[in-house]
Amino acid sequence: MAFKDLLPGRLGFGSAPLGNMFRAIPDDEARTTVDAAWNDGVRYFDTAPFYGAGLAEIRLGETLAARARSDYVLSTKVGRLILDEVEDVSARDLGEKGDVFRHGRPNRIVNDYSEDATLRSIEDSLKRLRTDHLEIVWVHDVAQDFYGDEWLCVFETARKGAFKALGRLRNEGVIKAWGLGVNRVEPVELLLGLEEQDPDGFLLAGRYTLLDHERALQRVMPQVAARGLGIVVGGPYSSGALVGGPNFEYAPASPEILAKVKAIQAIADMHGTSMKAAGLQFALANPAVAAVIPGASRPARIAEDRAALSETVPSAFWMDLRKAGLVHPDAPLPISR
Repeated sequence: MAFKDLLPGRLGFGSAPLGNMFRAIPDDEARTTVDAAWNDGVRYFDTAPFYGAGLAEIRLGETLAARARSDYVLSTKVGRLILDEVEDVSARDLGEKGDVFRHGRPNRIVNDYSEDATLRSIEDSLKRLRTDHLEIVWVHDVAQDFYGDEWLCVFETARKGAFKALGRLRNEGVIKAWGLGVNRVEPVELLLGLEEQDPDGFLLAGRYTLLDHERALQRVMPQVAARGLGIVVGGPYSSGALVGGPNFEYAPASPEILAKVKAIQAIADMHGTSMKAAGLQFALANPAVAAVIPGASRPARIAEDRAALSETVPSAFWMDLRKAGLVHPDAPLPISR
């Protein structure tokens, strides 16, 4: 089965906000948000142990438990073990994500990409998600933004451990697909170059958006498309910066990024186009992209995302973005025929 055929629709649900990303979210708000996604027709849900130290998985599992398991697709991630021990959340070293999940559970998070840890992580995720199987498993954050100059050593550990374990589970039919879930292009490029590995796809967060897409466009998208693999685009709104939020890359947006947002917004306003429609439809125009998974922590956001996906965006909007140098000349655009 091709990776794209595994996903039930091009709009999925990114559950990072359910892990109390940036703010403490009440349980009922988290539940009604997942319900809203389900009622809107979303059937692909992505999560990770890292999101709130298991909180996102727990909330997602509790809400989806009432649904038939055959009706939806789940992906989670490996690379972090969530222990019963309690640690000081403010003292965690989360790389560039800083204190994004400071409102999450205080359980200790241990980075471990070994084969044994991968299998244990999956078992723990199954319990938190209240399910007996997973369709997709991503190897999480094996990149420089978390491990600095040591990231290649971490990648090598994952190659011998997590990659091996997930490839075997996929070949045995326990899972249907595996790949990397990262915020950087380099590890995707490196894995694509390993002849002994055969990933099915990648979750690439923040690297194929209107605000940042050149490296992914030139360095990985052609290979992914040529090999029949797929990209799930996470963070299509660039941590909220594209749609008026203060953050880009999990930190306050720079003046340069804010200026780019302002320039795109001016063209969008001229053509009566919403920024969400611009962000989602740009990502999906690339043939390598199988789905987008914007995150949401409020029910109203789900309806906004669906409306953005179906909004008619004038071809002139995309051409004006290109003329202004706001999208790469080679980026596929969803121009009406």
